[in-house]
Formats: sequence, C-alpha cells, structure tokens
Amino acid sequence: MPSDNTPSSPTVVAVRPDREIVTRQRLPYFVGISGETVGSRGLSMHMVVIPPGGVAAAHSHRGYETGIYVLEGSVETRYGPGLTERVVSSAGEFLFIPPDVPHQAINLSDSMPARAIVARNDPAEQENVIPYDPAENEDGR
Repeated sequence: MPSDNTPSSPTVVAVRPDREIVTRQRLPYFVGISGETVGSRGLSMHMVVIPPGGVAAAHSHRGYETGIYVLEGSVETRYGPGLTERVVSSAGEFLFIPPDVPHQAINLSDSMPARAIVARNDPAEQENVIPYDPAENEDGR
C-alpha cells in the first residue's frame, strides 16, 4: 500500500456530470474533465447549454485556447475589439477561439437550446475568464 507522499499511478476516470453550474460567462455548464474532477493538468472539457435566445456575458480567456464542437443549434459568436466580427456555428461544426480574444456567444433560436462541447488547455479555466465590456474598447466601437 503506498504511503501518503507516494504519487498514485495514473488511472482512467469516467465522469458523468450530475449537475449544472453557472459560469462567469453566465451560461449553464455541465462539468466534465478538469483539474478538480479528474486531476487534469492541462485540459478541461465540458458541455455548455445556451438557453433559447440566450446570450453569454462578453469575456476573454486569459492565456488559453478554446475549441468548441456544436452538438445542436446555431450560435453566433461575436468577437474581436468591440465584438464587431461575427461567425455562425451550427451543429456538426467546430470553432476555435485563440487566447485573449474577447467574444460573446448568442443562441440564434428563440425556441431551442444550443448545446456544445467545450475543450480548453487550462484545467481550471473558470479562474482565467476575464469579463469584457465592448464599450470600453479603445477605438470607440
């Protein structure tokens, strides 16, 4: 039997999200893989649900990348300085968001939720979510 200071062998861990949390982006997340849930050191992976007509709080992710796979629905992502750029992602599509790029997700349906799997190269990603106010953008847009 190993002592308390002996590292345990790496093991495979299955996670079934049993509850949703509300994130700093003000969206419901179903927590999957993270430093807290499985001891991940460089990855987090969750399911996000954007309610019908829902809009995330504008934000950026300090120092880490985000990959998104849309499971259902269509989401407009506004991004960049002043959130003036736009891209629409639908079920079956991937979206990549580089570190530190301000963005905001909007569910384009007023009747159906949008669901997506979100992966990030930060095991404690919520600690590095930075609120973004497009009105404070330096170029005035």
